[in-house]
Amino acid sequence: QVQLVESGGGLVQAGGSLRLSCAASGSILDFNVMAWYRQAPGKQRELVASMTSGGRTNYLDFVKGRFTISRDNAKNMVYLQMNSLKPEDTAVYYCYVEARRYYGGSYVAHWGQGTQVTVSS
Repeated sequence: QVQLVESGGGLVQAGGSLRLSCAASGSILDFNVMAWYRQAPGKQRELVASMTSGGRTNYLDFVKGRFTISRDNAKNMVYLQMNSLKPEDTAVYYCYVEARRYYGGSYVAHWGQGTQVTVSS
């Protein structure tokens, strides 16, 4: 099994910054996609940022130019640097990874438990 633990959430004023971290542990050979999603109250979960194993990134339009996703495969970590935060960024942020246990195996999706980010105006 793979466990994901997020950290770095909290309360910040508009215009501030936060860095989210997600540590993966367990039986892991490598990762395919690593990503961050978020879910605000009353809204559907949405993709914020993703990065493929080849380094290709994809961002939600609303966060482009403000958020940066990065990953450290050797440490089984994925990060989300969030700058110029806005009240609309308030949500629970979830780490998502696709991991496989051995060569030839399939990549399986895993989710973290979520970390709250609150941006005050």
